[in-house]
Amino acid sequence: MKPAPFDYVRPTDLAGAVAALAAPDSKVLAGGQSLVPLLSMRLAAPSLVVDINGVPGLDTITEVGGGVRVGALARHTAVLESPLLARVQPLVPAALAHVAHPTIRNRGTTVGSLVHADAAAEMPVVLRLLEGSLDVEGPAGRRTIGARELFVGPLESAVGPDEIAVSAFFPALPAGAGVAFDEVARRHGDYALVGAGAVVDGDRIRVGYLSVSDVPVVVDLTGVAPADRADAALEHLDAATDIHSTAAYRRQLVRVLTDRVVAVATRNATAQGGGR
Repeated sequence: MKPAPFDYVRPTDLAGAVAALAAPDSKVLAGGQSLVPLLSMRLAAPSLVVDINGVPGLDTITEVGGGVRVGALARHTAVLESPLLARVQPLVPAALAHVAHPTIRNRGTTVGSLVHADAAAEMPVVLRLLEGSLDVEGPAGRRTIGARELFVGPLESAVGPDEIAVSAFFPALPAGAGVAFDEVARRHGDYALVGAGAVVDGDRIRVGYLSVSDVPVVVDLTGVAPADRADAALEHLDAATDIHSTAAYRRQLVRVLTDRVVAVATRNATAQGGGR
């Protein structure tokens, strides 16, 4: 199947891109790893594609107050291999190592994955777990959307149709805290059947889950006995049966991965001088 016909523009500055996006039924193209398959399957049929790859300054990875800001055109590979992110917020590269294959990571963008808001993807749950944010630019100017408000439904984010995501902010890992990420997939590079990330900071334990509910879900397990953590998490999750897995198997993966990522994050926190 081929995409439905559409017009194409490649603005050379952000203002031009925002102006172009004002056209009805227009879509932003960055890495294309989400949009292009949708076009090819005719699940999306925009009248205009606005390619932002000609806009300068959107591919940066910079340390800012309290964290790291990743530009809209920073590829997954650049983010994964960034020494800055490995030092300031190691959960990001830990999760990115599970994203698809090198070919896709070489082209796909971390910010694009956030805007696509797929609950089976790694980056949305990482941003949600870290309580990061997304900056977007539109006709009314720039605004910041917190991760808690960003993911509003299946494949649906709070980014407006006339707005362009320009960067994501990942807060730094506090001193003495530890993180971990793991997932189970049928084959290497497939979407995870279930994935989980954990942040352990002193007595505080938070775990985020992907591929279990319609949106990325974060559960605070602070004060919950180790033997009860998985059941406590499952009270907040909505495991479903699909062609890839039964709901019962997903619940079992939640149990396994919860114990695993909390244990690793605790060890990492202890190695950093924190832990419980």
